[in-house]
Amino acid sequence: MLNVAIKAARAAGAIINRAALDVEAVRISQKQVNDFVTEVDHASEKIIIETLLTAYPDHGILAEESGREFGNPLADHIWIIDPLDGTTNFIHGFPVYCVSIALQVRGKIEQAVIYDPTRNDLFTATKGRGAFMNDRRLRVSKRIRLQECIISTGFPFRKGDNFNQYLRMMGDVMQRTAGLRRPGSAALDLAYVAAGFTDGFFETGLSPWDVAAGSLLVTEAGGLIGNFTGESDFLEQKECLAGAPRIYGQLVSILGKFSKFASVADKTAVQAAVETLSRERSSANEEADVTADQVQASEPKDAPF
Repeated sequence: MLNVAIKAARAAGAIINRAALDVEAVRISQKQVNDFVTEVDHASEKIIIETLLTAYPDHGILAEESGREFGNPLADHIWIIDPLDGTTNFIHGFPVYCVSIALQVRGKIEQAVIYDPTRNDLFTATKGRGAFMNDRRLRVSKRIRLQECIISTGFPFRKGDNFNQYLRMMGDVMQRTAGLRRPGSAALDLAYVAAGFTDGFFETGLSPWDVAAGSLLVTEAGGLIGNFTGESDFLEQKECLAGAPRIYGQLVSILGKFSKFASVADKTAVQAAVETLSRERSSANEEADVTADQVQASEPKDAPF
């Protein structure tokens, strides 16, 4: 099954690489504000589904673009597919995106493939057999001091995202680490945690196809993954936290209060802090507007340029 998933991922990667040669010619549509889909997403998803169902016609499919339209929705074996994770990066020519395929068996992720077509990096994992990158065994980072760590995340971009709360979260993490990174592909972010390239990852608003394959890579590489309070049943909860074990625990202590499952006291404290931050941002914006008006008023009316 892993070999079939690899075949499907590489076929999709070939489509993506061909399209990347002339990305400006790719047709783009918008599912919602800042959430894009291209003809490449659809073509990539189509070849993945065809490859998987040709080999396993009785299996189910959960894919980002087509949902559960194909395959057997009642099957014990469900392939969870993101045909192009990092579409916004792709349409800008920013080379950080990937294909993500996971196999869920009776609710548990048992096979995982993440393929980075720009670097030809293949990340694979089978439950109980370890995680690999291009045949090299992966282990999570050995760092144990959070202040020495690089943490990856995703910034809010969807309508309705709580921007001020995310600023608070990022501020709390940034002050305690060596750096915060936003590559733009959650699946690759998790693969990089598994490889030890980064020490941890957190993000909200993610769907199962964003994190399914990466979650197995992380655990098979010796890491931990769950929601912000540290609970492992996170796949459908739209909040994800991953890292090396010692770092994971330290991140839970920082981010747990931002979880939808946090205590009432924590939620109240976070809301108060977010409202304070919101007022400060509004005040700063008003001051900036006044300054801009003053500068404009002071400019000569007949300036030569």
